[in-house]
Amino acid sequence: LDTRSFAEALRRALRQDPDIVLIGEMRDLETISTAITAAETGHLVLSTLHTNDATQTVDRIIDSFPPHQQQQIRLQLSVVLQGVVSQRLCRRADGAGRIAAVEVMVASPTIRKLIEEAKTGELGRTIESSGNFFRMQTLNQSLVELCQRGWVTTEEAMAVSPNPDQFKLNLRGIFSGSSSEQVRR
Repeated sequence: LDTRSFAEALRRALRQDPDIVLIGEMRDLETISTAITAAETGHLVLSTLHTNDATQTVDRIIDSFPPHQQQQIRLQLSVVLQGVVSQRLCRRADGAGRIAAVEVMVASPTIRKLIEEAKTGELGRTIESSGNFFRMQTLNQSLVELCQRGWVTTEEAMAVSPNPDQFKLNLRGIFSGSSSEQVRR
């Protein structure tokens, strides 16, 4: 046995001063805390979490900590987070396997502020409305594109969508902006 725990192995690996740290999955408080510390000290940390979207990912990280530490973690996360990619595998329309629908959140100044101010409920709307500039997209936006290209059926997209009603609107070209409805081309 080389190490007693995953978190201990991660701490030992950081002593080797790696440029990039890949954590298979952050499953416990100690591992998440060590990953944040590693990012704060300049390491690029890549990891996975079993969540449905970027908002849930950020919330899961923060909620892993006791309530009295959560504001500090929000601040730390708002500084070190670079982005979140969430994916759902969809059955291809041609039956030839699966294709990924992908949500992409980039840690823009607005995203960082929302995380710091505990307004993660606004992340989805911000991803959708500022996607063109920062190359972000919601899962529903990705599903719309896959449907428009004929790679995924509407029925499959509806089954995979985190919000089927919003997906229906998106499919018709209606996307919610930060303050009003906007039609997207």
